[in-house]
Amino acid sequence: MDLDRLAAVHLFPVRHHSPRSSATLRAYLDEVRPKAIFVEGPSDATSLLEALVDPKTVPPVAILGYRTDGTPASSLWPFAAYSPEYVAVKWAFEHGARVELIDVPVGMTLAPFEGATVGHDDAEDPGGHEREGAAERGEDDEGDGQGDGGAAGAQESIYEACARARGFRSFEEFWEASFEAPRYEPRAFREALLAYADLARGDGDRLVHRARDAYMARQILERMGPGLAPHEVAAVLGAAHASAFAARDVDPALEKRLPAPVPCAVTLIPFSFPRLSEQLGYGAGNRAPQYYQRAHDAGGDFRRATLEVLIDFTEHLRLRGFMASLADTIEAFRLAVTLAELRGKAEPGLDEVREATIATMCRGDATHVDGFLWPAVIGRNVGRVGSQIGKNSLQEEFWREVHERKLPATDAPESFRLSLTNQVEVGTSVLLHRLRIAKIPYASYAGTRRAGGAARWRGQAAQEVPPTELLGQLSETWEAQWTPATDVALVEKIVLGDTLEEVATRLLEEDLAACHTTGEAADVLLNGVLASSARAVSAALRACDEFAVGDSDLPSLARACRAFAGLASFGSSRSLSSLGDQVIAPMLEKTFSRAVLRVHGGCTGSDEAVAAAKEALRTLHDVALSQPIVDRGAWLDAARGLVDSDAVNPTTSGLACGLLYLAQAIDDEEVARVVGLRLGGAAAPEAAASFLAGFLEVNALVLVKSRPVVEALDAFLGGIAPERFRDTLPVLRRAFAGLGATERRYLLENVLAARKLGDKARAAQAVLLEKDRERLREMSEDLSQAMDDLDELL
Repeated sequence: MDLDRLAAVHLFPVRHHSPRSSATLRAYLDEVRPKAIFVEGPSDATSLLEALVDPKTVPPVAILGYRTDGTPASSLWPFAAYSPEYVAVKWAFEHGARVELIDVPVGMTLAPFEGATVGHDDAEDPGGHEREGAAERGEDDEGDGQGDGGAAGAQESIYEACARARGFRSFEEFWEASFEAPRYEPRAFREALLAYADLARGDGDRLVHRARDAYMARQILERMGPGLAPHEVAAVLGAAHASAFAARDVDPALEKRLPAPVPCAVTLIPFSFPRLSEQLGYGAGNRAPQYYQRAHDAGGDFRRATLEVLIDFTEHLRLRGFMASLADTIEAFRLAVTLAELRGKAEPGLDEVREATIATMCRGDATHVDGFLWPAVIGRNVGRVGSQIGKNSLQEEFWREVHERKLPATDAPESFRLSLTNQVEVGTSVLLHRLRIAKIPYASYAGTRRAGGAARWRGQAAQEVPPTELLGQLSETWEAQWTPATDVALVEKIVLGDTLEEVATRLLEEDLAACHTTGEAADVLLNGVLASSARAVSAALRACDEFAVGDSDLPSLARACRAFAGLASFGSSRSLSSLGDQVIAPMLEKTFSRAVLRVHGGCTGSDEAVAAAKEALRTLHDVALSQPIVDRGAWLDAARGLVDSDAVNPTTSGLACGLLYLAQAIDDEEVARVVGLRLGGAAAPEAAASFLAGFLEVNALVLVKSRPVVEALDAFLGGIAPERFRDTLPVLRRAFAGLGATERRYLLENVLAARKLGDKARAAQAVLLEKDRERLREMSEDLSQAMDDLDELL
């Protein structure tokens, strides 16, 4: 390898997404006028460069590389208008120069490299691991903000040392003050950055980057060939790579350490300023893309960028009713400039903007600065890709639907409500459910509203709402946000189908193949309904019928009954297409009957073992009362069997008794008899307390208002032998733990009445409302004793 020839090339070191790097690079290219420019970037993406600089392409955009062998992995190479790599490519097309990318190909980037991945970060970028690529691969972020060698609590990195030596609080502040704000001659900037990179290059383990050095060096020399002299070639590289080439510090043998490439493809997708911000996890980004864009548009004038930001912030304050004037803006600008001068900076940067704004316009309160100023300097810009890059069918469908349905298309969360009585908005709901099922990150639930009910799931956008909650709604509230990950997923999912319906159906069928119980298959059925997938619904119905025949799991069968009951009430499709409504009723009848037959067996075992069975009992009870087509009598008989059985868990007996009482299937006299028997002296106190706990789970208010029930309860508590009371107390405390203030008041009233305390009981009610225990104690020793007895439990 001819390292001397390599070192003689016009090596220009840059930092990714740096306005000063791009401005000085353009000036340098104007000066040296190269015939060929080699740019750091995946070599197999060179074919995308024409589309990258197409007038219809508006940065930020990104090269997306993704695996095509079924393994989910991808990585992104973003470009802003002020990214030096973008400027180099654009200059080459404007001046007719040859331009190519020369870094390791995407397939090699995504292949395992000695337990990690090759990546495409640079050593001079602290935290420069391409975190969005790692996120797509499902890996942990190994970057700690201090380059390749840094680790939390470890020895100070070169980046920290640079900032400390210059008296700055962070590396980003050091970079802005040393390289971004000062105005450089191109050659002076080149020499300064090479000197810095020489220092940074020795920090940490650069094995993977040295292997890339060897690959890129060979690529440059081979592509130069004999036809190009070194002075006719420019290479635009990360500073550490350029420094290694200038120092002839390249070991060709290391290229053999690079892994074999995996099958992959590349395309160009829109990107956004929030994703470009290192504050949101992009390690090689910068703190404020919009602020740097302003500086770039102003020819590198950070004073002008600072003033524009302060003017915008003044308007923000005035719109929200705060006292803010042009004089405040001028004062903040002057303070920012003064702070920069005191700190030895050529021009103000983000730290000065923030501190000056807090001190002047916000009177020392950082609330509005952190709530608005930082989002403003980060920006919300979303790029656009020119027509030369054809979108796949999923991207076409997604963007068509987003535009036609006027859904959010920005990289910022927006909430909206869909009325499910409007067929157009029902179609929007189907689209969003298909995206959800396809695991394409775009929209999540922000709230739902059921017919005749209050809002649910509000404030729980990150949680998955059970499909059964979505059938009887009048509306759905969603929070949507486009991110580059949306397009990444749309590109990767094309292997599953050409439409979102096909992709959702394919994934639902895969879920169905993994099901083992009726309940699991019923969940797939509901998702198929929400996504309006006829094929998935039909397959799920068949699976539910097949599983139910041999399913002995009570919770699974009850779960399926709940699904079928919802479908029977609201139909199997919200898009008014027939997806199997005619078979829903028979399926509900059969599954309900099978579940009822398994009630007794499903309620035996410990409290932990029957926890799911108790929820199943509630479900079957609701279905029995709400669906006239099921055998309600069979359920009531099964529930009475639980009440009378000593073989099942006592908690389930109490729960069944409470459910029957609420349904008026047994009257006060019958419930008093049952409670009396269960809490009588012949019963073990622990079993009796468990029965009581299940009984009170149903609806404590209704039960504690029943005087016969409370009389039986009072007799039970009074009859527990002192030596056994301590063992029974934990269960009793759990039983009464769910009682609120109203339930406790009714309970005490009935206890006092049961003990025939008469007028003292009525006086106690007023005292209890006043929460005056001392007056209560003065009124009656008997009354006080009753209160103390209950205090032991409540």
